[in-house]
Amino acid sequence: MTDFDRTPGGAILMDGLRLRDETVANIRSTIDAAGNPHVCLATLLVGDDGPSIRYVRSKHVQAEKAGIASRNETLPTTATQGEIEAVVATLAADPDVHGILVQSPLPPGLDYDLVLRHVPAEKDVDGLTEASLGRLVRSLPGLVGCTPLGVMRLLQRYGVATAGKRAVVIGRSTLVGLPLALLLAQKGTDATVTIAHSRTPTDELRDLCGKADIVVGAAGQARMITADLVKPGAAVIDVGVSRTEAGIVGDVDYDAVQAVAGAITPMPGGTGPMTIACLLENTLTAARLQGVAV
Repeated sequence: MTDFDRTPGGAILMDGLRLRDETVANIRSTIDAAGNPHVCLATLLVGDDGPSIRYVRSKHVQAEKAGIASRNETLPTTATQGEIEAVVATLAADPDVHGILVQSPLPPGLDYDLVLRHVPAEKDVDGLTEASLGRLVRSLPGLVGCTPLGVMRLLQRYGVATAGKRAVVIGRSTLVGLPLALLLAQKGTDATVTIAHSRTPTDELRDLCGKADIVVGAAGQARMITADLVKPGAAVIDVGVSRTEAGIVGDVDYDAVQAVAGAITPMPGGTGPMTIACLLENTLTAARLQGVAV
C-alpha cells in the first residue's frame, strides 16, 4: 500500500477498511501456510442491544474470512452475574478456545470488571484485564487492547512518523486513551505523549493540540477537534463515537480538519474496522501463546 488516497484537502486518508481487509488476508495466509491449525475466538453476548449484536456478527464474519474458527455464546438480558461468570469460566477452561471477548456494555446492574477477572491473560484478546494492562505498563509481551493497537497499525501503515514527535491523546479511558498513550511512548515508537481529557481547560487543549504532530480524539465528544486546534500537517485519528440527531459522529470535525491535517481517519471507516482486525491479530497471538504452531 504505497499509493495513498487523499481527501479533497490533500490529507492522506488513513483507510481502516482497506487496512482491515489487508490484515485479515495476511492472517489467512499465515494460518494456511501453517497447515490450517485450529485457532478459535469465542464471544459472549448478553442481552439484545442492537449495536452489540451487529458488532459481534461482524467480528465473526471477519474471523471466518481470516480462517479463524469462532463461537458465540449468548445469554438473555435477565442473566445473572453468576451465570455470566460461569460461561466465561467454562470458556477459559476450554483448550479449544484461544481468545475470549465479552461484548460490552452488559445490561444494567451487571459488573463487567468482575466478569473480566475470569478471563486468563493469555486469552484476553480485548486486552482489558488487569494482567494485560499491567504487562503493557511494564512493556512486557502480552495482548494489547484492540482499538489502541488498531491506531498504531494505522500510523505504521500510512507512514506517520512517531519517533521524537509530539502526540496528544484526548481521553483517558482504560479502553483506549491510557493504553494508547503507553503504546505511543514505548521504546521503539518514542513519541512524547500528553494525555488530555474533558477537564483539560480549553486554552490548554488548544495549546497542546497546536503543537502536536499526532492528535487522537478518544473522548466521545462530538466534533470537539476543530480545524483551529490542529497543527497544519498533523496526523489526526478519530476514535470517539457520539450518537446525535444527525447520526453517529466522531470527535473530529472531519470536513474542516481534513483541509488542515497531513493525514486523517474517516468516520466511519477508520479506527472501527481496525478494532476488529486487531481482535483477530490478537487471537492469532493468543493461540501462539497457548502453544499453537501458527
